[in-house]
Amino acid sequence: MSDYETVLIERRDGVALVTMNRPDALNSMAMPLRRDLLQAAQEVNADDSIRVVVLTGAGRGFGAGADLTEVADPSGQLDVRDYLNDEFKPILMAISNAPKPWISAVNGPAAGISASFAMACDLTVMAEDAYMYQAFTAISLVPDGGATWHLVRTLGRKRAYEVIATGEKVKAQKCMDWGLCNRVVAPEALVDETMAWAAELAAKAPLSLRYAKEALNGAIEEPLADTISAEAELQHICINSEDAGEGALAFLEKRPPQWKGC
Repeated sequence: MSDYETVLIERRDGVALVTMNRPDALNSMAMPLRRDLLQAAQEVNADDSIRVVVLTGAGRGFGAGADLTEVADPSGQLDVRDYLNDEFKPILMAISNAPKPWISAVNGPAAGISASFAMACDLTVMAEDAYMYQAFTAISLVPDGGATWHLVRTLGRKRAYEVIATGEKVKAQKCMDWGLCNRVVAPEALVDETMAWAAELAAKAPLSLRYAKEALNGAIEEPLADTISAEAELQHICINSEDAGEGALAFLEKRPPQWKGC
């Protein structure tokens, strides 16, 4: 277990709560936070005792996006391609490709690339006063961190472009109506309710959660025929696992299953 400068990790009964902890900077994603968040993601993903991860932000907001004091380089020497590909992409892919579900618990603003982190998670819970904000047209930039990928697949092309072009602060209830989040809760209950949901999921069969996530990640890109074959391969893994046998036996014996994740 590691010590972090800008991230907190709390473990509760199979759930890890990962908190971005730069509240004075509204959790803007400066280099120390990027470094810590990648290491934290790798740590909880590799921990077999953790079955679900919750990602949130300390203080008044989930995140204000990139730290503009870093990217506003007057010398013009910053290559933003390296910045995004080498420092942000590995964290986002660690969440997307994790062998367990991640849930974003969004408090206050999730702006810019911070919204990309919220959307990269498999499930999202938002506080009633939270919002997602594509702030880029206000500063003559384009969405990054995979935001366009998530928005167009969730909202469709026209609505996704509207959200980007207008810079609307999409409030929690509209996010739920549009499919950008799963649940909206009272601000004071955000972490507790998200952790309770995560605990429910942590009691489910971990192989089922893992391979359902993998199947969905593939299905969003692949044609139907290839998806059926990919599902068959994943089902082969699951049905020959110890957990599948335990699940059937527990059903017959009318008791809760004891999952091993293998």
